Amino acid sequence: MTDRLAGCVFFLLAAGYVWLSAGYTAGFGDPLGPAIFPRVIGIPAMILGVSLAVWPRHNARWADGAGLLRQGAAVALLLGYALLLEPLGFVPASFGAILGLSLMMGAPPVKGLLTAAIAAPGLYLLFDRIMGLPLPLIGTWFG
Repeated sequence: MTDRLAGCVFFLLAAGYVWLSAGYTAGFGDPLGPAIFPRVIGIPAMILGVSLAVWPRHNARWADGAGLLRQGAAVALLLGYALLLEPLGFVPASFGAILGLSLMMGAPPVKGLLTAAIAAPGLYLLFDRIMGLPLPLIGTWFG
């Protein structure tokens, strides 16, 4: 039953993601438009959600109290990341989110810091410079 429930929730989230992407428009640039990336991710996610709901593989158990607390903390961290992305800028907000998530998953602090220090600016370069998706390097709090 858990797999079926997760599949339905996953399908609904992916369907909402695809539906919201329909409003993405760009006046110039990429002929496919900005909605293509969410659709490339969302449509297969919808298919996987339906397949999980129709053909569950096993009966997974719900997480215990500590696991649920860790999951809630991860969701809170990701919500904080979304809220702080513009005020802090992409690199500082991503650094904090990557570091926090890596520590929650049990990474040693030095490896978590190293991962965040490499991944945050690396993702900025990938998305902003290489793929041409404008991201705020410096947030509104810094200037």
